[in-house]
Amino acid sequence: MKTAIFESAGHMAIEEVPMPQIEQPDDVILRVVRTCVCGSDLWPFRGINASAPHSANPGHEAIGIVEEVGSEITSVKPGDFVIAPFTHGCGKCRACLAGYDGSCMAHSDNFSVGDQGQYLRFQHAQWSLVKIPGKPSDYSEGMLKNLLTLSDVMATGYHAARTARVEQGDTVIVLGDGAVGQCGIIAAKMMGAKRIISTSRHADRQALAAEFGATDNVAERGDEGVAKLLELSNGGADAVLECVGTDASFQEAAAVARPGALIGRVGLPHDQQISGEGTFYRNVGLAGGPASVTTYDKAVLLDAVLNAEIEPGKVFTDTFALDDIQAAYEAMDNRKTIKSYVIVED
Repeated sequence: MKTAIFESAGHMAIEEVPMPQIEQPDDVILRVVRTCVCGSDLWPFRGINASAPHSANPGHEAIGIVEEVGSEITSVKPGDFVIAPFTHGCGKCRACLAGYDGSCMAHSDNFSVGDQGQYLRFQHAQWSLVKIPGKPSDYSEGMLKNLLTLSDVMATGYHAARTARVEQGDTVIVLGDGAVGQCGIIAAKMMGAKRIISTSRHADRQALAAEFGATDNVAERGDEGVAKLLELSNGGADAVLECVGTDASFQEAAAVARPGALIGRVGLPHDQQISGEGTFYRNVGLAGGPASVTTYDKAVLLDAVLNAEIEPGKVFTDTFALDDIQAAYEAMDNRKTIKSYVIVED
């Protein structure tokens, strides 16, 4: 089978490797139909995260067909069309039952890797896989894009809004104009936010944010940006969605939250410093982390997509073949595309 390999910073390759095998009774082997490149995949590609040369690709988003199941799997069968979440919750531990399957307590190997390939061994699959009605050929390419977002970015944007406790009539500031930030805007609108302020410096991303529900946009950064955000939000947002992960983004989130507000943090943290002066004295709360993908998909997001209530697949602004995985990474690294969509199987 073909799979993408992380060769070194800035370099991806496609290689032939052995097919994955069932190793544990709760494993499932999936034939990948569509996958993509995530913003977090760029951390090793840019050399910021240390990754071993010639190692598995960091891909963790896929939709596909069940090929084989382990002896303990009863929830899916060969031939089922499924969403493969980047998290592998058990559905039974206290964290999963509380709605935080992204932090499942039942096992340490809770996150996917290697999804950018033709086949995938998906661990702890009994509860975490999400069945899609029918088969891939029943859906348009646009709908397949929508479904693929439910493996990560749409659920992650929803997690930002949920952990920030967005409510009807709220003013929400969304930091980050990538796929997760865009999906955070969708989620905030779903939850009834009255004013949603995006923070894009790119015309195409600003336009998409407006289409998804943003009512305002602030392109400025630093002190000027904070001042404009505070002015637009009447002294601070009721909820802030931090969808970047850098220290600068987190500090801006703390600065633009009103007293008593919550920051929903879903950007993979890099060198963040939580300031007591920035949060404690204004009663600003911090929540968030890995998204509860399976919980959200089963409870609300899959139905919302199938009923055409939301179209998060519009975050995929360029399409690539698996053989062109290097170009798919470069397009995102150069900000030529919001999110690269990869067709593995027609």
